[in-house]
Amino acid sequence: MSKFYARRRVSILAALSGLIASVALFNAPTASAALPTPVSGATARSYLAQLTVATEDRTGYSRDLFPHWITQSGACNTREVVLKRDGTNVVQDSSCAATSGSWYSPYDGATWTAASDVDIDHLVPLAEAWDSGADSWTTSRRQAFANDLTRPQLIAVTDNVNQAKGDQDPATWMPSRTAYRCTYVRAWVQVKYYYDLSVDSAEKSALTNHLASC
Repeated sequence: MSKFYARRRVSILAALSGLIASVALFNAPTASAALPTPVSGATARSYLAQLTVATEDRTGYSRDLFPHWITQSGACNTREVVLKRDGTNVVQDSSCAATSGSWYSPYDGATWTAASDVDIDHLVPLAEAWDSGADSWTTSRRQAFANDLTRPQLIAVTDNVNQAKGDQDPATWMPSRTAYRCTYVRAWVQVKYYYDLSVDSAEKSALTNHLASC
């Protein structure tokens, strides 16, 4: 075999291998995405040490001050984007509403097959953010916080679990699945650090205790 044909054969085989790999990737099952991975335990401990400790003040809070579930692209709002991201085999209609799929709630370990059984939790609640410094923000910054898909701030969970959590911080509420608590507190601290929000003394104590084993 001449060198020309040998090189040509190698090139063809390489191209075919790349094509096969691409087809396999295209046809492979889509893995369920989830909360953006929070910072490490060590980084979270460092961030926590830098957060301002202050008494919370809820004066003037209203959920309407945090415009949420804004349009992200096309007909899809923030809730629908997170439902798609956090679910498995999610099918959406032309208006971006999820018509089928399944959702695993890492807070309690339940799996749901109806989007109506799932809430999108603001990991750091809107009221908690207000108490911690968001009362001085512009409306546009509160909107960015309430629709943040980049930080580990939004996650699909069981609706009644989210409602039971309400606006509580880690001093009074934690996921019932102990295996998820390290992820939860790392995410909590990362979000507070990024948005320069304060913590109260009980909250900092709880976070410190949980992060010690992360």
